[in-house]
Amino acid sequence: MADPPADRRRAGLPRLVALDALVACLEDRISLDRALERDRRFGLLEARDRALVHTVTTETCRRLGQIDALIAASLERPLSARARNVRAILRLGIAQLLFLGFAPHAAIDSSVRLAHARARGMAPLVNAVLRRLQREGRTMIAGQDPSMLNTPSWLYRSWRDAWGGASASAIARVNLERPELDVTVVDDAETWAARLGGRVLSTGSIRVPSAGVVRDLSGYECGRWWVQDTAASFPARLLGDISGRRVLDLCAAPGGKTAQLALAGARVTAVDVSGKRMERLQGNMERLGCTIETRIADAATWRSPTPFDAVLLDAPCSGTGTIRRHPDIPWTRNQTDVRRLASLQRRMIANALANLSGQGVLVYAACSIEPEEGEAHLDHLGHGCCIDAIHPDEVPGLEEAVTGEGCLRVLPTHLAREGGLDGFFVMRLRQSGEAGTSIV
Repeated sequence: MADPPADRRRAGLPRLVALDALVACLEDRISLDRALERDRRFGLLEARDRALVHTVTTETCRRLGQIDALIAASLERPLSARARNVRAILRLGIAQLLFLGFAPHAAIDSSVRLAHARARGMAPLVNAVLRRLQREGRTMIAGQDPSMLNTPSWLYRSWRDAWGGASASAIARVNLERPELDVTVVDDAETWAARLGGRVLSTGSIRVPSAGVVRDLSGYECGRWWVQDTAASFPARLLGDISGRRVLDLCAAPGGKTAQLALAGARVTAVDVSGKRMERLQGNMERLGCTIETRIADAATWRSPTPFDAVLLDAPCSGTGTIRRHPDIPWTRNQTDVRRLASLQRRMIANALANLSGQGVLVYAACSIEPEEGEAHLDHLGHGCCIDAIHPDEVPGLEEAVTGEGCLRVLPTHLAREGGLDGFFVMRLRQSGEAGTSIV
């Protein structure tokens, strides 16, 4: 998408990119990452401008419930459904003015310029609303309930029913915190923690307080570490000793778990349905010095002529365990998505088992905290497969997250003293020796 030169001068290209991404995300339910990825202008911005776009859009999504309540309180009548651009301009302006601490004149002036460029005739309204919130916004925020406002009711009810009211409230609060950066290192975690100005977590990952531009950090280009939330580092470990063994990595891109498998000595075949995502995975493998085999295929149907010793299935899911990193998820997902994805996951588990040797092991993982995408799958296990229980000593730092069934259920509130982590579910399956391995 290109903008006329006059629009760029008036509004500033980074904020135009932010506006278009936010409209695509919140009005059309396209993930924020995808909205930015498909906008060629974003990739052409300087690093600091890309960081600005990312900051203002993610914080707008993180505080969307509060922001919309402020807008509603500042207008005599609601904006029409067609007022997509002016609604997004107000949302971005309020995020900058009240939640990011931008200078008021900068937040208001840039929003008015956006209105001139993309919401003709609405600049006076944008100016009036933001001027009012500059005066009264802090007082209005003091009377809000951030946890409830910023969590859609369907999602909060799901958490309350599954984990209890206290946990649901705690998860909602954690999701409002801006996360630090986690990385997995090839070796020598203590040395790299010192170089990056971070600290080694009890899980073995390094947590970096302020990352800046990731590619500019020491050790990135030479492949000594890769970005990976500490939660995401556990599923690959739960395959056990895989040195020299054939391992199938399903839904592999962008390759964090693939790198773990390859660096552990496995002969890895990575499968992903997206050719573009597979290009990214291959680039990451080259940077890290990992040699793997790749296949562009559907993990729900792809079959190998030769069974594998182990399979890792990092299934597509609602991602509700990663809201602190992807705060657009509550506004781009719904209950129908959860049910659809749970059905897809069951098909993928069945196909993963079909690619497994008789003595092999399958690890299923999903970064969701919805029971339908985790614990509920246990009710669908058919004859021929059984749970291989995960033991607490296999998950240092997360021993309390091992369930009675021998699965791993992590909530974003775990490791609270270390700053939390993504929520996820992991189960490990083996062939039971009975005929008809299946999931129903």
